[in-house]
Amino acid sequence: MDPVIVVGAGPVGLTLSLALAAQGVPSVVLDEGPGTEEPRPARTVVLRDDTADLMGRLGCRELDRVGLRWSGWRSMRRKQLVRNVPLSGGCDEAEAPLTGLLPAPLHVPQHALSAALRAAADKEPLVRRVPLSRIDTLEQDPDGITVHTREPGPTWWRGSYLVGCDGARSTVRKLLDIRFPGRTAVERHAVAALRAELPWPDEAVLHRQPPWRTGGAEVSARPLPDGVWRLDWLLPPRGELVTPEALITRIRDTLAGWCGETPAYELLDTGVHTLHHRLARRWRKQRAFLAGDAAHLLGAVGTQGLDEGIRDAENLAWKLAHAWHHGPAEHLLDSYQTERRAAVAARLRAADQSLPILRGGGGLRTLVPGAARGHDTLLSDGHLGCGALGAPPSYSHSPLAPPHTEAHAVVGTPPGAPVADVTVTAPDGTTARLRERLGQGHPLVVLVAPGTGVWDRRHWQTAGVMPRLTDAVAALPGSTELLVTESYPGASAHTVLLVRPDGHLVAAFGGVRPAELLTAARAALGGAPREAREAVEPGDGGDGQDGGRAQGSRARVHADGTAGLH
Repeated sequence: MDPVIVVGAGPVGLTLSLALAAQGVPSVVLDEGPGTEEPRPARTVVLRDDTADLMGRLGCRELDRVGLRWSGWRSMRRKQLVRNVPLSGGCDEAEAPLTGLLPAPLHVPQHALSAALRAAADKEPLVRRVPLSRIDTLEQDPDGITVHTREPGPTWWRGSYLVGCDGARSTVRKLLDIRFPGRTAVERHAVAALRAELPWPDEAVLHRQPPWRTGGAEVSARPLPDGVWRLDWLLPPRGELVTPEALITRIRDTLAGWCGETPAYELLDTGVHTLHHRLARRWRKQRAFLAGDAAHLLGAVGTQGLDEGIRDAENLAWKLAHAWHHGPAEHLLDSYQTERRAAVAARLRAADQSLPILRGGGGLRTLVPGAARGHDTLLSDGHLGCGALGAPPSYSHSPLAPPHTEAHAVVGTPPGAPVADVTVTAPDGTTARLRERLGQGHPLVVLVAPGTGVWDRRHWQTAGVMPRLTDAVAALPGSTELLVTESYPGASAHTVLLVRPDGHLVAAFGGVRPAELLTAARAALGGAPREAREAVEPGDGGDGQDGGRAQGSRARVHADGTAGLH
């Protein structure tokens, strides 16, 4: 089987290639650039709890060193503090889930995230990065996909599938003739990264209508390690050219407004960011897919485009892995567009509906008691990962949902939503957080069994419902991992949860129900898979090491860099 071709080596493309490798699927990453990225401190990303954990599972554990988890969120309006939200970033990592606080986002420079992903990819034998490779031709057939890359080394590449992660101006999207409608210049921000001492160490700040002349409608400050802050000033959607002199004035006035006088500061980087809202009409065309900015653009009112791109990669990776290992799975692959496009469309819709309320100004709503506080909550949702603007998506209407899903809601997590990150125990006695067991290419079955943490595992493995559940899991299609947890929110003893490889709940059952569990597992995999993949003919790359295969007399390029002619 040929590798998956990933076009684009930004954070989304590298995340996808590493997620595929974790599930035993080789990939070739075609990078239009030189394979490096210029450090830009003013370009940062905010990762939610789920996407930050995914980065850790993929080998980027040093992000907590180069990034910062906020200890709190502070909202102000004019001269008043409106809201102060403590976050789990101020707690020890092991204690954070027990505090009841909102999870702290991880704020990290984008170049540091990209560098960590590149380093992880370079250590992974199933990932091959190819710099200076811009595609100009894309051809599909029933068995695979072929692309051509330009100079300096014109080459034909052969893959089983292709994913365009090549950004807002995606060449893949254009070659597939997929429209990309939406709105231009929804928001504009002047941005500065600087090192200074502000009154709220490790806390993010959103200040609406600040009382100094150059404050504008809104300014935010988000901390990074080593005393570095990213400051954003909301600008009118059009007009107002931001000169260096004007930006320096904004910086000095803002720091003086917060500190009483302008403190010493070191300016590291500046820029103007224009945010657009766009959504591709289609995310799949035969064996080709779109992900990240190639499929959608968002970012207004605190929504995080990269977060959604990483979720695209996680959603698509396990489905491609299943099709790669087990053969065609059209219904499963179609579900990527159905689930992810609907989730991003809902996010865009929520942002578009919020913008007139938050940015319109004037009108009767300014006279309504509590309106300012309500606006503040709405603005905070996107930044803190809450509500329609920020919460992790739920695929409640997924085509992969088993029949009568509503009857399986016996836990606090509704079917289709991300599962809670509880502590689990494997049959071999090892313990871990549930998220640590995700992304390995197989579903999980979790039994809620109070007392297993103190019992000897030799006893609970042969006691109660465990033997019957073990037999039921063994009968499921493919491989499924069985785990046990002491408790789960809203679940009673002997509740059984079926969890997708990306951490979304398929169904929960009040006890061991082998027939219903089998039906749900089959549905979650897009239907019963074939028991075994057909034997691969010699030379077809079935060992997963073939980096690309040509047709006719085109050059055949292998993962080890050697080439031949056919």
